[in-house]
Amino acid sequence: MTTTTAEQAVRESTPGAAPPGTPRRRTGRLRRIGLPYLLLLPALALELLVHLVPMAVGIVMSFKQLTQFHIRDWGAAPWSGLDNYSVSVDFDAPVGEALLHSFLVTVAFTLLSVGLCWLIGTAAAICLQDTFRGRGLLRALFLVPYALPVYTAVITWVFMFQHDNGLVNHVLHDQLGLTDKPSFWLIGDNSFFALLTVSVWKGWPFAFLIVMAGLQNIPRELYEAAALDGAGTWQQIRRITLPSLRPVNQVLVLVLFLWTFNDFNTPYVLFGKAAPQAADLISVHIYQASFVTWNFGTGSAMSVLLLLFLLVVTGGYLAVTSRGRRTADA
Repeated sequence: MTTTTAEQAVRESTPGAAPPGTPRRRTGRLRRIGLPYLLLLPALALELLVHLVPMAVGIVMSFKQLTQFHIRDWGAAPWSGLDNYSVSVDFDAPVGEALLHSFLVTVAFTLLSVGLCWLIGTAAAICLQDTFRGRGLLRALFLVPYALPVYTAVITWVFMFQHDNGLVNHVLHDQLGLTDKPSFWLIGDNSFFALLTVSVWKGWPFAFLIVMAGLQNIPRELYEAAALDGAGTWQQIRRITLPSLRPVNQVLVLVLFLWTFNDFNTPYVLFGKAAPQAADLISVHIYQASFVTWNFGTGSAMSVLLLLFLLVVTGGYLAVTSRGRRTADA
């Protein structure tokens, strides 16, 4: 008590000394708290400039009758209200019917691509979990499709899918004899399978990388105890590996879904501006509605509808997975 009283007396007698709880200490605390936000300001400014501002401009454009006649001064384009949205969702009209077909094709393509990417990536990560000679080399080879630039990889597949001298027809028809004649892979119904093949080929290494990182957090003692109890490989995967990877898979599936549903580079490089009807993904369809027909108002409305759909799906997915996680923890 005596020492504390003496310190307080010295502090009060010292000129310029501030008692505890003064604004100087509060200012230092605010400075420490505000420093991280200050460092984030450049990134937030760039995010606002690169993403949010064009998004806001696109939403405004969706309410305008913006065609090639007003492209030089799009701000002077007349307002159309919800007409662009009405045209887009009128599934009895040609524009709405084409958009619905593109949406259904994209949904089927996304479900198959995400499912195959997750399945192949998870199987490869589990197979390479144990230590053996050459495991590092196999891991590096598996990541090559993910490391290659998109345009380089897809252009290579374009040459492989050629009708006359492509590697795919050479193997399937000339060497294995699985087809009666060389197939057209970049037109017609086969274009969907060609697009799916390229998407899975360049997407599964990402799933492999994420699952492999998640496997490092599973204690080896769990597998050793399960083996002592007589559990086989499949039982260990079912009872230990997959439940332990549930948080990783929840994020992985969502990221793969968003990437695949919005994929534009793969179909555009593979087919060009006019994608076949069987592979008419919604990203390329919106591009054609905007930059081929020069109807930017309708194209912007389609983009906003796509954004709303992805927000609803993402919110619903996060709500379901969060509820399932809380139920499992309880």
